[in-house]
Amino acid sequence: MAKDGPDWDGLLKWSLAHSDGTRPPRNLSEEERKWFMEAMQAQSVDVVKRMKEITLVMQTPEQVLEAQGVTSADIEDMLDELQEHVESIDMANDLHSIGGLVPLLGYLKNSHSGIRAKAAEVITTIVQNNPRSQQLVMEANGFEPLLFNFTSDPDITVRTKALGAIASLIRHNKPGIAAFRLANGYAALRDALGSESVRFQRKALNLIHYLLHENSSDCNVVSELGFPRIMMHLASSDDSEVREAALRGLLELAQDKTSGGSDGLGEEDEKLKQLLQERIKGISLMSPEDLGAAREERHLVDSLWNACYNEPSSLRGEGLVVLPGDDAPPPDVASKHFEPPLRAWAANQEANRAPGTEKKEAAPLLLGFSPQQPETPHVQSSSSGGEDAGQRSTPR
Repeated sequence: MAKDGPDWDGLLKWSLAHSDGTRPPRNLSEEERKWFMEAMQAQSVDVVKRMKEITLVMQTPEQVLEAQGVTSADIEDMLDELQEHVESIDMANDLHSIGGLVPLLGYLKNSHSGIRAKAAEVITTIVQNNPRSQQLVMEANGFEPLLFNFTSDPDITVRTKALGAIASLIRHNKPGIAAFRLANGYAALRDALGSESVRFQRKALNLIHYLLHENSSDCNVVSELGFPRIMMHLASSDDSEVREAALRGLLELAQDKTSGGSDGLGEEDEKLKQLLQERIKGISLMSPEDLGAAREERHLVDSLWNACYNEPSSLRGEGLVVLPGDDAPPPDVASKHFEPPLRAWAANQEANRAPGTEKKEAAPLLLGFSPQQPETPHVQSSSSGGEDAGQRSTPR
């Protein structure tokens, strides 16, 4: 019985036979070329075509899909695939032009919490560091359902995903930040800090820090809303990331006060001093391993003390702010695999060169195409991808 799908074993053997360096290159026959292209294209997918198919599903009423046996889990899997496709900036921006953005935003109101959460996650990927898609989502009134889910959804995962989408939507986006302010977003963030979910707390604290860092005038607003007291409480959290995020927010408020801005921490100043003394004591009692992991917290505590009291903290006197090895570069693992052959080649060139010889040797060819090689035909993107291919590694 014939196997379904491409002959990967045959393709591997063919590739090894034609690239093992034991024989000179030769031109492919037409039959070989046809077989190779069919094997490769069997695993390719037309991304735009597939996104159009997903759009048609998203445009289909929920009751019709249920009548056809489509479950909420099927929709979530489909949204997972869509998220992989919109990792590309071009595909993210094209989603609107093929009619997919509006029905995706509609999924924020779906009756299934998993679909609402996944839709927000896809939107996060679409708008992250992407001004064009940020504008398209704002114009499509996507901010409102995200804000509603953030503030009012009964499912904490949905609220957390919606907050993540809002943070990506308004980042470096002045109209988005203005809309967030007008919608009483700071009050919603204050409520989020009172949640029992540390993940929700972390996302809220990170957004607060970003907003205060970008708009120091907002320090007055958060002080009046009682943020300093809440952040002091969270600075003693058992979760190290929550502690660090709370300390960063407090540092922004303290620096605003010292620069002549708002009252900063106001009446909470004495409570803050007590908190910092407790954190200093806790850090002083840490094991060497825990001290290494608390590097960010050590710096934040010292900086916050210095900003409030215009003197270094006792951590600095004890040598606990900067530890030996804190500024050391990370271990060089890659060079063990990649540099020795190059160094060996360079050493051989020096050893073989006669004294006084000025002849230049050509560098070894590592990778690349011949200048005479014809242009490579376009190949469609593969359908494979990782789960959290999620966050784009390069800023837009």
